[in-house]
Amino acid sequence: MDLLKTPLHALHESLGAKMVPFAGYAMPVQYPMGVMQEHLHTRAHAGVFDVSHMGQVILSGPSWEAVALAFETLVPMDVLGLGDGRQRYGLFTNAAGGIEDDLMFARRGDDLFVVVNAACKAADVARMRAGLPEEIIVNELNERALIAVQGPGAEAALAALDPRAAEMRFMDVADLTLDGTVVWASRSGYTGEDGYEVSVAADEAEALVRALLAQEGVAPIGLGARDSLRLEAGLCLYGHDIDASTGPVSAGLGWAIQKTRRSGGAREGGFPGATSVLDAFEQAPAQRRVGLKPTGRAPMREGVLLFDAPEGGAQIGTVTSGGFGPTVQGPVAMGYVAAHFAAPGTELFGELRGKRLPVAVVKLPFTPANFKR
Repeated sequence: MDLLKTPLHALHESLGAKMVPFAGYAMPVQYPMGVMQEHLHTRAHAGVFDVSHMGQVILSGPSWEAVALAFETLVPMDVLGLGDGRQRYGLFTNAAGGIEDDLMFARRGDDLFVVVNAACKAADVARMRAGLPEEIIVNELNERALIAVQGPGAEAALAALDPRAAEMRFMDVADLTLDGTVVWASRSGYTGEDGYEVSVAADEAEALVRALLAQEGVAPIGLGARDSLRLEAGLCLYGHDIDASTGPVSAGLGWAIQKTRRSGGAREGGFPGATSVLDAFEQAPAQRRVGLKPTGRAPMREGVLLFDAPEGGAQIGTVTSGGFGPTVQGPVAMGYVAAHFAAPGTELFGELRGKRLPVAVVKLPFTPANFKR
């Protein structure tokens, strides 16, 4: 099957990117700078990421209230209470209370702008079309690109093209005019750094990215560094750290469910798997997602089994994401462990090539978040 191409494909090739298959698309995993330097550059300056493979959807209907309350039947978030020009992190849940995808949703007047993961895009659009009433129109925006500009230099890079970018706070959304092009921008991202995600018409995306890369300190960044940045930031990757069998509370994502949708709230429940999800707040889940810091230099990657003893003992967990953390200069990982092993400071043992090596449970994130509150 042929890989799909994003509107920035030709630009990636001209910049010397190494392209790899990802979620059905040909995507840049790294540029000549290399993953390690791209990661450190983003932490120190600013990086531009192509995330056009993700799904962009507009939901519209007779009123904001109609759209918001309809969407609340699919997610356990407070959608109705979202202010115009604001964005939230959300989750699609299933009947068992598992996570079908994680997403971002933003209010644009009476419309809801939803961004979903590439691998789940078709299923998510089908879920919305099947689960929302006929009066809610689900419009998939296939003619738009999506780029992320991340790092402490992101504000200066965007503000050089539109000074209003500097006025935005974390999770604000606004229309900006960048290099003569009207875009939908949110002050958000998935690296733990300050930054923006920018939705732009596909045929204007390359010129905009070139204008951003012309700014001092801005470099193109691939999927390799995107993964190590989000791991250091303690952020989940769908299909790895969360999936259809994982509940929000077990995953450490209970914070994303506002009080109005919880037990005793004004709009309690009413979403798929509500009983299971809300019960987990009262009855601690059997497993918890935790940060893991191997004490040696060897990374513990996805699939490594975790034990409670250096020999014998019981398997009490599994690594779901792991690798080398360039900022922390050592291996970092996340995984699930039995709840009574989840306290920071607990020593566990990961089995690598038949040998068990010590790994400590630590608080997330590995690097502090630098969002502009």
